[in-house]
Amino acid sequence: MRWPRWLAGAVALCAISAPPVLARSSTPERPHVFVIVLENKTYEVTFGADSPAPYLAETLPAQGALLRQYYGTGHVSLDNYISMVSGQAPNPQTQSDCQFFTDFVSLTGGALDGNGQAVGTGCVYPANVRTVADQLESAGFTWKGYMEDMGTPCRHPAVNSRDETQSAKVGDQYAARHNPFVYFHSIIDDPARCAAHVVDLKALPADLASEKTTPAFSFISPNLCNDGHDAPCVDGKPGGLVSADAFLQEWVPRITSSPAFAKNGVLIVTFDEAEVGDAATDTRACCHEPTGPNTLMPGIVGPGGGRTGTVVLGPKIRPGTVSDEPYNHYSLLRTFEDLFGLTHLGFAGQAGLRAFGGDVFTGG
Repeated sequence: MRWPRWLAGAVALCAISAPPVLARSSTPERPHVFVIVLENKTYEVTFGADSPAPYLAETLPAQGALLRQYYGTGHVSLDNYISMVSGQAPNPQTQSDCQFFTDFVSLTGGALDGNGQAVGTGCVYPANVRTVADQLESAGFTWKGYMEDMGTPCRHPAVNSRDETQSAKVGDQYAARHNPFVYFHSIIDDPARCAAHVVDLKALPADLASEKTTPAFSFISPNLCNDGHDAPCVDGKPGGLVSADAFLQEWVPRITSSPAFAKNGVLIVTFDEAEVGDAATDTRACCHEPTGPNTLMPGIVGPGGGRTGTVVLGPKIRPGTVSDEPYNHYSLLRTFEDLFGLTHLGFAGQAGLRAFGGDVFTGG
C-alpha cells in the first residue's frame, strides 16, 4: 500500500475483552490449504450489487462460504501479511510498508512478551519469532509461498537496504511487502531452504499435478496488478478488482480441480486490508483485536484494518454458506494452526479468539 497523507500517527488505545469460545465442527482433517491474498478493498465495493468482480462476488460464494464480517488487522499492507503468518501485531515500520528492509530492533533484548509479541520496531524479525511455515515444517508438513513475478526464489532486498520493489515495473510487478515469509530471519537465514519454499507462481501448476507434489499449505500473492493494488497497471491492464477477478478466474479452477483440493482441500480468498486514503479510509476492527505493544493504533488512525470480507471454498463447505461471525487475520492464522494441530502464535493465541468453525465448515 502506498502512503496516504494522513499517516500521521495513532491517537488512542483500544480496550480489549474476550468473547466466548464456540466449538468448531465438520472441519477438514489435515487438509491441503490454499490462501490467495488480494489488496485494499472494502466489503461494500467487492461484494456489493455493482461489484466490478462478479466472479469473486457472486460465483465463488455460490460455490462455498462468504464471510461477511471479516476484517484486516491494520494499515497499511505489510503489517497484515505479517499478522496472517506469525500473529505479530503492527509496529511503526511494518505500518509504513518497510520502505527500508531494516532489522527488527528489540527493546527487550530479544525476549517475546507474554502474548508472544516481539517488542520494538523494524521489518525483519529475529530468528526466535516463528511463523506458521516454521511450525508446519517442524510438524512434518510441507509448505510453499507462490509469488507472482518474483522470478528469483526467495527474492528480497538486502537487510538494511532500500526496498526497490515498492513500485511496479513493466515485466516486474513483484512486491516484497506482499511476501510475508521474507520478513523473518527464521526463514531467510537459510537461503537454500528459503529458495526451496518461497518461489515464483509459475511453479504452482506443476506442483498441483498430484497430491504428493502439492504442499499442505500454499500461500499465493498475485503481482501488484493482479492483486487489485494498482489501477491502472504499468503494463496497461486495468488493475483493481477487474484484474483481480481475472486472476481468480484463471487460478481458482486450477486449484479446485487439483487432486489435493478434491481430497479435503480448503481455499481462502481474502484481502490484506480495506480501502485506505484521504477520502475513503476504513479502520474498523473486530474480535476484540489487541493493541500494542508497539503501536497505539493498528489502523494508524483507528483500531483495525477495516471490513473486507473473505470467501472460503472446499469439499467440507456447503455451497452458498453465509457467515456473519466476526473474523480477522489472527483468526485466519488460528484456523491454519487448528487445522494442522499446531499451537497458536502471537495474537492468534488471544483468549476467546475464534477460528473458522461450524458456521464455515458446514459439512459439504
